[in-house]
Amino acid sequence: MADKKQDHWANVEEVGVYWLMRFMFGLYTIGGRFIFLIILYPVVSYYFLSNKQARSASMDFLQQVETYSSGKAIKATWLQSYRHFLQFAESMVDKLSAWNNKLNIEDVVIHGREGIVEQLERQEGGMILGSHLGNVEVCRALATINKHAKLNILVHTKHAENFNRLLKDVSNNETVELIQVTDVGPSLAITLDEKISRGEFIFIVGDRIPVNNGRTLKATFLGKQADFAQGPFILAALMKCPVYTLFCIKEKGVHQLYFEHFSDRIKLPRKSREAALSEYIQQFANRLEKYSLIAPLQWFNFYHYWQCTAEKEPS
Repeated sequence: MADKKQDHWANVEEVGVYWLMRFMFGLYTIGGRFIFLIILYPVVSYYFLSNKQARSASMDFLQQVETYSSGKAIKATWLQSYRHFLQFAESMVDKLSAWNNKLNIEDVVIHGREGIVEQLERQEGGMILGSHLGNVEVCRALATINKHAKLNILVHTKHAENFNRLLKDVSNNETVELIQVTDVGPSLAITLDEKISRGEFIFIVGDRIPVNNGRTLKATFLGKQADFAQGPFILAALMKCPVYTLFCIKEKGVHQLYFEHFSDRIKLPRKSREAALSEYIQQFANRLEKYSLIAPLQWFNFYHYWQCTAEKEPS
């Protein structure tokens, strides 16, 4: 089994430094997507061959998908693992396109559009649970469907500060705000509550365990038990607001953005708090599984997902 400390997703180091990324972005701006990918592919190929941990994690995930789907979703081969890395490289280009306002609305199909439009027209905020399946940056497309839309994305950027710094530098869109967070303390909770009261949305991923040994619960994902963070669901309960899920996967060059209602309000009764949390987390894991089977090569968690655990806090 992989070492817990080393295999925690937050310990996966970012490859590259800020100014190299600035250079790459400049190249993308001047030469376009095609030239950028020509240069990026050799970099990804080197990373695939040299990073044993990430390659092993990729194969681990693909093998689990193959086993669970009886080979219908994908076959776990080295070629598919390499394609997995290439998909990640292409997602980086899509991130830059999204944050540089070069992602056309025609490139995004929003499923469940009516639900988000109704919510925005009432100027009522809410929480959105996302994941690292597909390209979460494309969720910025939600901000284009209504003038009142404002999206606040909670991110842990310790492992990717340079890339997030670049994203902030190249973006001039004020409808999306990145909020760096490690722990959700009282002051942050108050800030988020105020934002929701103003009709804004809070976006948080639910597919990674806490950074600082926060509480987790087990849920069945692709046929095996995995740890999921309690934090996003506890936060949603504190906000007392509607909760949605959002998954974005790319199919035939078009980003399919699936916006779905999750709960009018997450309720955690004192006497059955853990049981309620387990039920909500399993519901989320079920949706994550559904879309993971559609696009397994767009699973961008390059660590051993089922072996990555968090130390539980004392009761």
